[in-house]
Amino acid sequence: MGNFQIKILLLAITLLNSSATFPPPEFKLETIVIDPGHGGKDPGTLGKKSKEKDIALKISLKLGAYIEKNMPQVKVIYTRKEDKYVALDERAEIANRNKAQLFICIHANSLPGAPAYGTETFVMGLSKDKGNFEIAKRENSVILMDENYQERYEGFDPKSPESYILFTLSQSAYHESSLRFAQKVENQFKSKVGRFSRGVKQAGFLVLWKTTMPSVLIETGFLSQSKEESFLLSDAGQDLVASGIYRAFKEYKTEIESIN
Repeated sequence: MGNFQIKILLLAITLLNSSATFPPPEFKLETIVIDPGHGGKDPGTLGKKSKEKDIALKISLKLGAYIEKNMPQVKVIYTRKEDKYVALDERAEIANRNKAQLFICIHANSLPGAPAYGTETFVMGLSKDKGNFEIAKRENSVILMDENYQERYEGFDPKSPESYILFTLSQSAYHESSLRFAQKVENQFKSKVGRFSRGVKQAGFLVLWKTTMPSVLIETGFLSQSKEESFLLSDAGQDLVASGIYRAFKEYKTEIESIN
């Protein structure tokens, strides 16, 4: 055996011993960002008695309280804790800056004049479904309220289908984990909270595109449907929705840490 081969063999043995002596650190999900949709000058969708921004905030604070009480090792960060406007890029930047390992957007839906009802959880992606595109277009149009929005969002036009081509490769590294968590949320809504689940869907949400971690946007129900509006306006209803998301998070955290 030549000197070069001996050196290679010794290097291999050293690397093996190093990996055996210093195992990779176990992954721990320690930081999440909860993002209550809309706020301030942006009310979001409207019901007969409600505003999306108010319901989203109340559910978000309840969700955070569940996590803080039962999982004190997890750091919970909110994009807002009061009725104020936060731009979409700022919401994502809060998550990125704090190196969050999960980003949860809380919203409520609306489709006036239609009998639509139920929950749905979105992950970043392109969809050929016109309804999903319309929801994303509505949520993304918030950027028109921001100063210099064309520069801040790199020329993105929320009304242009061509702009959504930018999303094709986005979030690919986090797509599987996002789907995993989204499915757990919808399973909880269906099996434990007693809501009608419209399933897990994909759409081009700008706030999800800007994040660098698994991210979902949860539509907790339709304010345009009177029974769902009443449910989401009630303290008990908000608590049920928040507890469902909390249980999904707890299950996801256990599962993802065991995989890693």
